[in-house]
Amino acid sequence: MLVPSRRRLRIEVWIVLGLSLGQSAVYSVVQLLDKLTRAPLAEGTSTLNRSQSTREYFDLTYQLLDIVFALVPVLLVIYFLTEHRPAGESGASAFRRLGFNFARPGKDLLQGLGLAALIGIPSLGLYAAGRALGITTAIIPSALDAYWWTIPVLILSAVRHGIVEEVIVVGYLLDRLGKFGWSMPLAIFASSMLRGSYHLYQGFGPFIGNAVMGAVFAWIYTKTRRVMPLVIAHALLDIVAFVGFSLFGKAIGLG
Repeated sequence: MLVPSRRRLRIEVWIVLGLSLGQSAVYSVVQLLDKLTRAPLAEGTSTLNRSQSTREYFDLTYQLLDIVFALVPVLLVIYFLTEHRPAGESGASAFRRLGFNFARPGKDLLQGLGLAALIGIPSLGLYAAGRALGITTAIIPSALDAYWWTIPVLILSAVRHGIVEEVIVVGYLLDRLGKFGWSMPLAIFASSMLRGSYHLYQGFGPFIGNAVMGAVFAWIYTKTRRVMPLVIAHALLDIVAFVGFSLFGKAIGLG
């Protein structure tokens, strides 16, 4: 098996991040500066799931295309992490290497539920504190019109976010940073800072909250070597936020 050089791996990482969450981080910083130079941050809003067309089925098409194409960098990561061997020899599965499979569904689900509770409850307090301090925008989890497909699309969007972020920012990035010779604490710090940075468009509160979440998730991954519980936890958090807001937001005076 040909082992890639560090230089080749660095180029690979820049390509993956440039096509995915690194690109999101750059846009997020620019969006934050845009908001800061317009008005106080507390007066800004951040909408997570926007309608993309006034015509129902075109909107559905755009939403599904966004979800599908957002997963392409994950496929690229799976390809890069798969050990390619000469013909006739089988390489190590990237899914097994990342713990991104259904090898232990019950345990992964329980861990995911526990992590979602651990992160979700303090996040509400942090959001409220950020709003009170004026360092967090008003976050609108969903601005989709009420169609028959709205809830399923929001669930798919939540699952998409869980897969993209946990596979790339935790599983893949920690693997590659380890091959660069980085210490585990430094790799966890880099992973958490990246996670926080692509949430900066929401304000400094979400940056802090997501960075802490990233550190916790990355640390747990170093102990379990499985991203599946992290994907489940992340997806559950987003499902509660997206679907809960869509169903009850207007009723309780939000949005």
